[in-house]
Amino acid sequence: MDELVPLNLLSRGQCAQIEQLVGQADQVHRLEELGLRAGVAVEMLQPGTPCIVRVADQKLCFRDTDVFNVIVRPELVSW
Repeated sequence: MDELVPLNLLSRGQCAQIEQLVGQADQVHRLEELGLRAGVAVEMLQPGTPCIVRVADQKLCFRDTDVFNVIVRPELVSW
């Protein structure tokens, strides 16, 4: 799959690589502080509101508005 999608469209257990963060500078900065950056692998653990994703060795919980700003390329990575 070569298309880019918002993080919130991943299914439970689906992995992806972050391609870009979009939004206002303060929103992007907050996501980067949490470890979300281009090239980072993520796994959707629980879709919906709130959603839970795995990034490296940590689990992060987000509201929908945050995950809309994370653009990913699905299925490029596996855990």
